[in-house]
Amino acid sequence: MTDPPRGADRTEAIMRTTLELGQEIGYARLSIEAIAARAGAGKHTIYRRWPSKGALFLDSLLSLHQSDLDYPDTGDIVTDLRTQIHAAVDLLGNPPFGPLYQALVGEAQYDPQVAAALNERFIAPQAAMTVARLKKARDAGQLSPAFDLSLAMAVLSGPLYFQFLITQEPLTHEYVDRVLHALFNGMGKPSQSPSPDVDSGES
Repeated sequence: MTDPPRGADRTEAIMRTTLELGQEIGYARLSIEAIAARAGAGKHTIYRRWPSKGALFLDSLLSLHQSDLDYPDTGDIVTDLRTQIHAAVDLLGNPPFGPLYQALVGEAQYDPQVAAALNERFIAPQAAMTVARLKKARDAGQLSPAFDLSLAMAVLSGPLYFQFLITQEPLTHEYVDRVLHALFNGMGKPSQSPSPDVDSGES
């Protein structure tokens, strides 16, 4: 008889089982009991490591993603953003990560601990990399000195999450390119003083 896995092997087995079941039956029907039964682990063993189904699901999902969305630096900010965001939508738009991540974001709306952990471990680091790359471009004179870094981050991510979570339309490279075009044909240009309003009636 094969001995049950222990330590790191047991942790990996539990997380792998969580993802397998999540894909098979969906997050809503997923339970600690079902995970424990398939993984050959005790329910109390799982609860000692993870306080909730959401926490286990978060760890399991992030085990698929090991910070492989780092920005290139070719000296062209638009090219670098396009390359990185294309990689991100490829990750989000396809199984297994995409549908499972969508379920995790839904769970975060109800579990503040999951929401905080998701932000700390995935969303915030990705946002920080984006802002850092934009800042480097601004410091190099590729963007206006008045370029709003945090607003640019919101403009870049907002449409993607809207399509991914709300309309649930496919995330495509073409859509990313449209978002980049909208951003850099507006915010990316050096600011100019408005032309005098000749019809204002001022003397």
